[in-house]
Amino acid sequence: MLKMKALRTRNNESGFSLLEMMTVCALVIVMCAITFISLVPLLKAQRVTNAYNTTLSAIRLARDNAVSQRTSYSVTFSDTTSGQGTIVVAPTLTGGFQGQQTSATYQLPTDVGFNIVTGIPTSNSATPDNYGTGAAAIDFGYTFNGSGTSGGQTAIYFCPDGSSQNTSGIGACLGPGNWSGGVIYIARQGELTSSRAITLWGATGRIRGWRLYGNGGGYQWVRQ
Repeated sequence: MLKMKALRTRNNESGFSLLEMMTVCALVIVMCAITFISLVPLLKAQRVTNAYNTTLSAIRLARDNAVSQRTSYSVTFSDTTSGQGTIVVAPTLTGGFQGQQTSATYQLPTDVGFNIVTGIPTSNSATPDNYGTGAAAIDFGYTFNGSGTSGGQTAIYFCPDGSSQNTSGIGACLGPGNWSGGVIYIARQGELTSSRAITLWGATGRIRGWRLYGNGGGYQWVRQ
């Protein structure tokens, strides 16, 4: 009899009570919420990085194709009505070998676009590679490192020699007077520290990446 009572007592004491299970579930929910909240900034930063890498890769692809295929390629940048950035890479000549090439369209993450965020350096000496004054997010068309034309163009054209030119050089790839350099800004709207930039020097097609960092009481562009 005593053995049976002891066995029933142990059976009654085994397992978890409802209160214990609810406590564990509450702790798990709290931990998951904390983890999610801490991951949100990292996910946002990663989407900006993906947009930057996509833009950089598209520009490099156009230049590499122009050089390797001995033809000219265009890169056209735009923002959709929702603010999402779009890039179109396409051959600029038709017929023959060039006619066999196809265009490629790249889309940036939905919350990232070609944006100017208030607070970036705007003096010509403080902008990436001294291009423009930070007034336009897509700002190509400069003949010589920040001079020559007023900029503001949204398309560039790469030639077989690797240089980039403006619209008057499509196909013909004319001389230095048609070189097109400039800068493009990438950011999440309203988030200054998410700002990135890519510059292009028309004479050689040199491409550089930049990121905005705090500098005492202000901000400055640092090459990546």
